Parts: sequence; structure tokens; C-alpha cells
Amino acid sequence: MMLINICIFLILSVNIQPKNNKPFKKVDMNPFITFAGARFDVKENGESTNRYIWLHGDEQTARMALEHHIKKYQGIAFFIASKTREVPFKKTIIDPNRIFSRRGAYHALRKFKPDWGSTVLENALDELDEERKFFLDILMPAQGGKLISVHNNFRGYNVHKEKRRSQKISIKKDQNPRDFIICTHIDDYKILERSPFNVVLQNLPPEQDDGSLSWEALRRNVRYLNIETRLGYLTQQKKMLDFVEKNLK
Repeated sequence: MMLINICIFLILSVNIQPKNNKPFKKVDMNPFITFAGARFDVKENGESTNRYIWLHGDEQTARMALEHHIKKYQGIAFFIASKTREVPFKKTIIDPNRIFSRRGAYHALRKFKPDWGSTVLENALDELDEERKFFLDILMPAQGGKLISVHNNFRGYNVHKEKRRSQKISIKKDQNPRDFIICTHIDDYKILERSPFNVVLQNLPPEQDDGSLSWEALRRNVRYLNIETRLGYLTQQKKMLDFVEKNLK
């Protein structure tokens, strides 16, 4: 069952406008929200429409980069309260970046619980559908704002593995292929292709939706960027975040 009272904490803290246009009163607390059994701590700086998210607890360099960034630049950042890639959900575990669609959530649940009966599985999917809508309504930026996700890799994942899903590609000879940016808007890509960093444009829906946040942002026409670096390369990730902040308006 979704923890509505916890979600209200977040609404109070970030001063989101309700339908009656009367602002909620700010309160002195450490705001957080839950989704799929995972807690997301929320840090706010200023009035920017930009939103940031760290989704995988085992990618600690990304967390440190985002903590540094949100102190320096305005926006609202969401940090998952976990130190592992998967998080507990009911009697299983689930990848929090594979549940932003019902199809993705189905495969994410079946990965660790292939023996779940159809009724149990459908009930879990229905619950995720309800929580997802609430979470995304808070996470997604206002029109024109950017949603920036930070990730690290340490299993050989690199920009070349994104080529088949990309519509445009800019790979720099002097850059490690494991450090790159994914973006979903062509105007952002045109700026980023002139940057020192590897970048790919993914502005068409995939043949198979894996439930990642990027595809949900694309469906909503939100300017999404994934800042991906090797685990441990904190300075590089900070530089990439800085470039995005200073050059994408």
C-alpha cells in the first residue's frame, strides 16, 4: 500500500502547488518519498525547474557527484536510500530503474520471482502502477525543465552498446567510451555533440520498453539526460554535470 503520508512530506517541502493554487506551507523536516518500497531522500536548492535523480545504490560515485552538484546549482535532487542496485519489494527485490512502465515492471519482477502466480504478479503490478503515477507527477520537471539522472558503470557497459537504440551518435577519440551522456531532445544533442564528451541522442521509442526512466521521460516529452561515468571517476562526472548545467538552458 502506497505511503501517501510520506509523499505529503515531499509536497510540503518543495512547495508544489495543489489544484486550488494555494501553496502548501513549508515545514522543517528531511523530506522523502517512497516508490516500490524504496525511500528517496529529497534535497532542494533554489527555484530551478531542473530535477535530478540517483537511482542505483551501488553507484556511489554518482551519488557523490550529485550531492556536490545540488549544493552548487539550483533544482531538486532525489537520492535513493540504498547501497544496493536492487531494492526490496514485497517478498522479492527489484531494479528501481526497470519499473517506469508496466511492461518493464513485469519483467523486473519475473527476473527474481519467475514462480509467482498470475494473481500475485498482477496485484504487484497494479500497486506499482498506482505508486508510479504519484512518484512521476512529483519527479517530472515543469515544461522546459530538465530531468537529469546520474549513473556509474563497472561491468563493461559503454556508449557503443547504446548505438542500436540511438538516432545520432558523437563519440570523441580522446574520451573513454564508458563515460557518456544520453539525451532525448535534439536541441540538447546539437549542443552536446560540440562538447568534449561522448553523447548519443535517443528520441524515438524503443522496440522493447525495458522500464527505464529515460523512456518514460521520452513519452512525456521531458528533456531527459543520463550522465554516465565509470565508477570512481568523480571528477569526470562533476565536469559533465557542470557542462550540462552551464550550456543547456
